[in-house]
Amino acid sequence: MRLNKHISDTGYCSRREADRLIAEGRVTVNGQRGRVGSEVGEGDTVMIDGQPLQQRTAAPGKRRHVYIALHKPVGITCTTESSVKGNIVDFVDHRERIFPIGRLDKDSEGLILMTSNGDIVNAILRAENKLEKEYLVTVNHPVTPDILRGMARGVPVHGQTTLPCRTGPLGKFGFRITLVQGLNRQVRLMAAHFNLRVKQLIRVRIGPVKLAHLKPGQWRNLTDAELRALLPSQAEF
Repeated sequence: MRLNKHISDTGYCSRREADRLIAEGRVTVNGQRGRVGSEVGEGDTVMIDGQPLQQRTAAPGKRRHVYIALHKPVGITCTTESSVKGNIVDFVDHRERIFPIGRLDKDSEGLILMTSNGDIVNAILRAENKLEKEYLVTVNHPVTPDILRGMARGVPVHGQTTLPCRTGPLGKFGFRITLVQGLNRQVRLMAAHFNLRVKQLIRVRIGPVKLAHLKPGQWRNLTDAELRALLPSQAEF
């Protein structure tokens, strides 16, 4: 098994984060510095920062990993770096080691998924999966039908045109938008293209998972039905 997958399977972090740790020389295999792309076998001892990895096991009928839906408040940063004040891991303070799937801007609030299963992050975030993400947005100027149609067709962001999306009015100064992309600060930049400044942005849905009645700072475990809809090819959770 590849070293990064072995690390993610324990729930320590995602594969991408594991590659970063390996590249920084913080991972050893049987006392030797690990290499990106190297393989590990049964009986090998893998350590991170001098501490052995603990294999994750589950009691019969129990989930092996943690999967939660969090209402991230404004001001919390979606990073696992403990040196960042207000990082999402310290904010949730879960008894298990968990990390966010994707991100939500510090200035935005709403639904974000977190897990201890590093092996599923890429499966959920892959662009070809076209996982819908729905937002409620309040801006500083009236939103016209022409603006909504323009957003839905696509606008230039980060040197590319955004994919077609669904939009709808939300009062005079707001709109609802459903994307299948996750470009950095995409909604804010799409609004800025029409000279609109976002005053409030709330993500209310990711695929089959809804924010519903979660208040800022509250979280809940995902249901079995939500997990099966998110990860139809996953054999166990």
